[in-house]
Amino acid sequence: MEPLGFFEIALRIIYQLSPVWISMVILFALSIGFKRRLGLYGKLFDSPIGMIGFGLVMFWVFTGIYGAMDMIVTHDPLTQVSGMKNKLPGTPVRGAGEGDYEYYLLGGDNLARDVFSRLVKGAWEVIKIAPMAAVFAFMVGITLGLPAGYYGGKLDTVLSFAANLILAFPVILLFYLLVTPEIVATGVPNYMAIVLFIFPIIFVGVLLNSRYYTRPKLRNWLLPVVLGTIIWFYLQLVSNGGYLINTPEYSIWGLPRAMDLFDIPGGILVVFVSVVFVNSPTVFRIVRGLTLDIKTRDYVAAAQTRGEGPWYIMLWEILPNARGPLIVDFCLRIGYTTILLGTLGFFGLGLPPESPDWGSTINDGRKLLSIYLHPALPPAFALLTLVLGLNLLADGLREESLKD
Repeated sequence: MEPLGFFEIALRIIYQLSPVWISMVILFALSIGFKRRLGLYGKLFDSPIGMIGFGLVMFWVFTGIYGAMDMIVTHDPLTQVSGMKNKLPGTPVRGAGEGDYEYYLLGGDNLARDVFSRLVKGAWEVIKIAPMAAVFAFMVGITLGLPAGYYGGKLDTVLSFAANLILAFPVILLFYLLVTPEIVATGVPNYMAIVLFIFPIIFVGVLLNSRYYTRPKLRNWLLPVVLGTIIWFYLQLVSNGGYLINTPEYSIWGLPRAMDLFDIPGGILVVFVSVVFVNSPTVFRIVRGLTLDIKTRDYVAAAQTRGEGPWYIMLWEILPNARGPLIVDFCLRIGYTTILLGTLGFFGLGLPPESPDWGSTINDGRKLLSIYLHPALPPAFALLTLVLGLNLLADGLREESLKD
């Protein structure tokens, strides 16, 4: 078989991504059709910048999801095919059997693996870590930032000092310290996971209790059900192989194996915890600053006059009125987290060396960058477009939130 030309490669990639295009068309059609009923999300489709950003983000979200389902990958991203080392895009696969895809659409890397399939699988690595890490960082930042800004005094001083202490460390150095094998062997990331992952439980518990405090019958059954489910999920997150902590020196039992439905791989847990830990102080400072401003508003004074409790005021008066800046920062935070994940992968930290994440793929490709451009350019372009999309999405949300 002859190598494919540029347009043939482009057409085959477009066809291979058919599920992504179909999903995006359906999503945009439904969103535009019902945008007047969808609040701030619907208003996003009145902003050309926001729509472009949203389209870029959703393209990689759908690519990651369908890639994880093996619907659009052409080869196993870890399989090395003899004779395909550093082959150019569109090169026919030697000895391809029946049912195998005949070409490496974006060429082969220095270990003879398919660059296109690694690009698609790498999207899933980013999508499954970055948004959830941003959510957990916001849970920590909101839970600590609201009382710091509302109460002030010694509580604010202590929490602000702790946040500034963490922010004083260079981010890359802090990441390097957290993900090095020596630190991981001590179980420090597991201890951090136990502490950081408990904040969503605190947040949800206080949120529901403050909202339904005057309706004890509803609260008394709602709280145990919701918190019990979240605690069970929390124990599954922090338990690995039936242990909360499992080091040569010390072990703590976790969930029984029969109840522990899934384990987070050690490398992903370390990276996840590190990202949450680094992002939380910045979110804390943003929430604290917004709380200091909003707590002086008349509607907060009216709630205090009605006799509402402090946590009700923080969670149901202050927080909803801070949603605009927080939503914008959330989008930017995901982009920042994506860059951090790429940086970690580039330096070979955290995720396993064979991981198809974009940072690791760029690092593998850069070693022969002066000779072969094709292994490094696609993941670099993917990282660029995803972060650009998140920034444009944040700009669109900022524009529309200012109109409220």
